[in-house]
Amino acid sequence: MANPAPRPTPTSPVNRPDSVGQWFARLAKGIAVGVGAILPGLSGGVLAVIFGLYDPLIRFLANVTRNFRRNVMFFIPVGIGVGLGILGFSAVVAKAFETYAAHFTCLFIGFVIGTFPSLYRQAGKQGRSGVHFGILGAAAAGIFVLMLLGGNALIQVTPSIPVWFGSGALIGLGLIVPGMSPSNFLIYFGLYDKMAEGIKDFDFGVIIPLALGVVACVLVLAKGAAWLFDRYYAGAYHFILGMVVGSSLAIFPTVVFPAFTDEGLRESGLSLGGSVAFAVAMLVVGTIASYLFSRVEARYEAKREAIEKAANVDPDEQNPVEIAVRN
Repeated sequence: MANPAPRPTPTSPVNRPDSVGQWFARLAKGIAVGVGAILPGLSGGVLAVIFGLYDPLIRFLANVTRNFRRNVMFFIPVGIGVGLGILGFSAVVAKAFETYAAHFTCLFIGFVIGTFPSLYRQAGKQGRSGVHFGILGAAAAGIFVLMLLGGNALIQVTPSIPVWFGSGALIGLGLIVPGMSPSNFLIYFGLYDKMAEGIKDFDFGVIIPLALGVVACVLVLAKGAAWLFDRYYAGAYHFILGMVVGSSLAIFPTVVFPAFTDEGLRESGLSLGGSVAFAVAMLVVGTIASYLFSRVEARYEAKREAIEKAANVDPDEQNPVEIAVRN
C-alpha cells in the first residue's frame, strides 16, 4: 500500500501574492510594532506575533540569503512603519502618554486580548499536551513576577555610546522574546526619557548605537529562535503565549492601576470615575478592533490554506503567482 502524500507546509506570507492594500497593511502593522517597541509595558515582539510578522521575520533573519528578494520586498513597508512608529511616538504621541500613559496602554492591552483566541489556535496547530500548558503557565508566571520586581528597582545609569548600544540590544531582545518589555527596563535604568528625547531631537549619538544594538541582538538570536520553532513548535509557541499573557497581566499593577491613585489622578487631571471609564473605553476599543481584524485575517488564512492544499506544492520552491493562476 502506497504511503499517503505528505501534507504541504503552510506557505510563509512572504511567498504569497502581494497587493497595494497588503503593502499598506504591513506598513500599519510596522507602525504598531515600532510604538510597542518603545512603549512602556508593551513588547514589539508581542505585536509582531499578533500581526503575523514574528515567524517570517525570524526565519528571514536566521537565513538571510534564502528568498532574499521576496523577504526584502515583504519587510520594506514593515521597516518603514517601525521607523515611523518610533519617531511618531517620540515626537507626537509621547506628550499624550505623559498624561494618559495608562489609558493609552489599555488600548494596546485590548489588542492582545482581542487576538488571543487566534494566537491560542496558532499555538495548537501541531497539537498540545499538558506539558505545553505547563510551559505556558510557567512562562506567564515568570514574566509577571519579573515585571513586578523590576517595577520596584529603579537604577540610574549614565548614558554613553556603549550604554545606548546595550539599550538597543535590550530592545532587540524584546523583539526576539515576545512578552518582554524593554522600555520597562529602560525606565528602571533611568534611560527611557533620555532615549525618547534623543530620538525626537534626531541625536545620532543616541540613534546610531541604539539601532546597531537592535540589529546585532536580533541577528545573533534569530537563528536560535528559528531552530526552536522548527524542532519544538508547540513548546516554543506556548512559551511565547505565556509571555504574552504574563506581561499583559503585569501591565495592570505596574502601569494601569497607579493611574487610579491620588497622585495618578492629579497628573491626568481626571476624576477616579473618569479615569476608570477612559481606561475601560480604550481597552474595549482595542479588544473589538483587534478581534475584528483577527477575524478578517483568519478568513484570509483559511482561503490561502485551501489554495495551498489544492496546489499540493512545496511552499518554499513554488512561485505563489503560479499557485493563484493554476487555481
